[in-house]
Amino acid sequence: MWNVLLKKATRSLAHYQTLIVGFALGLIILSVSRLLLFIWQFDRVTEAANIGYLMVMGLRADVVQMGYLTLPLLLFAPLFLNRWGLGLWQKLQSIWLIIAITYIAFMEISTPAFVMQYDLRPNRLFIEYLEYPKEVFSMLWAGFKPWLFVSGVVVIGCLYGLTKLAKRLNTSPPIDNKKVVSSLVVWPLLVILVFAGVRSTLAHRPANPAFFAVTSDALVNSLVISSAYSVEYAIYNMRHEASAASVYGKVPIDQILNTVKKQPHLVEKTFPSEKYPTVHFNPASRNYNKPKNIVVILEESLGATFVKDLGGVGVTPNLEQLRQEGWWFKQLYATGTRSVRGIEAVISSFLPTPARSTVKLSLSQQNFYTAADLLSRKGYFTEFIYGGETHFDNMGSFFTGNGFQSILGQGDIVNPQFVGSWGASDGDLFNTAHQRFKELEKIGQPFFSLVFTSSNHEPFEFPDNAIELYSKSKNTVENAVKYADFALGEFIKKAKRSEYWEDTIFLIVADHDTRVYGNELVPINKFHIPGLILGGSIKPRKIDSIVSQIDLLPTVISLAGVSSWTPSIGQDLSAENVPFANRAMMQFGNNYAWMTNDAVIILTPSGSMAGYYDFHKNSFVRSSKVHDTLYNDALAHALLPSWLYQNLAYFVPEDLN
Repeated sequence: MWNVLLKKATRSLAHYQTLIVGFALGLIILSVSRLLLFIWQFDRVTEAANIGYLMVMGLRADVVQMGYLTLPLLLFAPLFLNRWGLGLWQKLQSIWLIIAITYIAFMEISTPAFVMQYDLRPNRLFIEYLEYPKEVFSMLWAGFKPWLFVSGVVVIGCLYGLTKLAKRLNTSPPIDNKKVVSSLVVWPLLVILVFAGVRSTLAHRPANPAFFAVTSDALVNSLVISSAYSVEYAIYNMRHEASAASVYGKVPIDQILNTVKKQPHLVEKTFPSEKYPTVHFNPASRNYNKPKNIVVILEESLGATFVKDLGGVGVTPNLEQLRQEGWWFKQLYATGTRSVRGIEAVISSFLPTPARSTVKLSLSQQNFYTAADLLSRKGYFTEFIYGGETHFDNMGSFFTGNGFQSILGQGDIVNPQFVGSWGASDGDLFNTAHQRFKELEKIGQPFFSLVFTSSNHEPFEFPDNAIELYSKSKNTVENAVKYADFALGEFIKKAKRSEYWEDTIFLIVADHDTRVYGNELVPINKFHIPGLILGGSIKPRKIDSIVSQIDLLPTVISLAGVSSWTPSIGQDLSAENVPFANRAMMQFGNNYAWMTNDAVIILTPSGSMAGYYDFHKNSFVRSSKVHDTLYNDALAHALLPSWLYQNLAYFVPEDLN
């Protein structure tokens, strides 16, 4: 009897042989890859959960992934299961096998290099960086040559081996009508089984990456799923740009606004616009006959980990010296881990979201608030100066559409002494900026300038003999930071000797730290960055309170003597008799942290966690003593920016100028 059943099953599945082999082969490759990754990250994996349980959950996620790859072709099978279509059906299966399994293998072999860089499996960054092949290939060639070679070998090997396997499976026996009929009969069952595997649960919603987030370590959670699944889900989110409400839960906008407006620095403000509900008036804390120029120096990847005064390794001697001359922030936190997130927070004072930065989103390319738009309305000349290609990360488009009157990039830097993968060196960049500022000062034109550095970016290229190396190998992050600090110090020396020094306020701040990683849902210590407000009119001051990037431009604009209407809910830290908000917000993938002096709330797609952050151990400690008010504050601030973006409400209407 069993032999008869086996023959019937074999006959029924004969025409799905290549699909079944490919499905099984994909599961094997993904499971082996995951096991090797778990062994590589053994300490973090075993600390987070039981490896056996994680492997089972991973297999479940792999069934979802292979189901996604298999189902589209399987659905069309009945069209080919006839005497005229069988040959084409076999060829389609063979092509599917070669492409699908090569794709799976390539994504897995690419994973270790990505993890070393971002402490997560490939995600939306993997796709976004494909838009910039020159810069990315230069970075990979400098830092990951072995992985490029291995990846190439794996892809070629897969194509060769899978082609051989496909030919073996793609036989053309005489057409057997019984087999064809059996295949058609079993087809609905196969579709149901694959669909069930894709759904992976009987719950109301099908499984997604959040379903497999079973630990408090973001890296381990990402290792549970496959890299292909991670990237595909990121592409889906990029296309649909889900709002924070779809990730953390819905709250009525009136309730969100009511919570936000009760913050200490906003409670006395008046909000006159219904369409732009966060717009309020911010009076300047300083008065001058002529408002000060403003220069924002956004330092690439300059985390607190490099600054001695902030507990780092100490490769920023110039910044250490300068901190004694201006406003120095001891507890300043970035809102995210990408340059565009830092730009969004510093230039627009915009809160972070699970979606891409507004620098790259379609609805924010015009009529979106920036400090440049505000100051251009006040008669300032506004300019962005960058050593690389200004189209990178859509910066040029975002800036020109939102108040920047001039954009200078690599092609505008005359006779650069050094050009690396990411453009002209910081020294060349600052020389160009210095000349621009002198010209503008000479004609009496008030100016606002964003100067964005790039030397501290992998592959960490900078001029020879510019600094005494911190580490023997030249192209390391510590040496790149030390060079960036050197270039900054030389620029400030020139600025102090210039006519524009007394008329200018400088904000020096990092966009984010380099290589944000950690075994936490949000590794808060890796969001800690340096920040300094400097200039001829600025008296030294040390600020120990918790500060976010979104607070910096409101403060600088006020110190420059500019009163203005603004939609920003960042705090003017120079305002008198106003208590500090003492809070920071951080977006790490789909996880959102809200930190105060007393507690930390972390929102995740699967719920929230309350506790505090132990900076001595660099770890989040859960606690049940956190008050509900903090959770409500966190949720309101996490949901508000998505609503403002989607409703085109983050802008100052002309009638309020």
